[in-house]
Amino acid sequence: MRHLQVCVEEARTIADPKEREQRLLQLESALQEAIIYKNRIEELHRHGIDPIRLVEAESSLTQPPAPKKVEALMTGKDRCKVCNAVLEPDLAFCPACGAEQ
Repeated sequence: MRHLQVCVEEARTIADPKEREQRLLQLESALQEAIIYKNRIEELHRHGIDPIRLVEAESSLTQPPAPKKVEALMTGKDRCKVCNAVLEPDLAFCPACGAEQ
């Protein structure tokens, strides 16, 4: 909030009246939002609530899909014991070296 207040003082020195008015409105809006945020944080603290509490991710969440096709194909797939290539689930042999699986 102090930084915004300093910016307001600097904005008052802008020569162009239209630009000065626009900048002052922006800064006043930002100051109002900062005040609202500060008051809300204080209110939550008074009620014993920590608004900036870090939470652990739920372990039951499933992994998101792989972003690339190659990664999607390799995720959770078995590999060939001979050449370490990714195996297709519906094939009984390795598509890279032909070894039976």
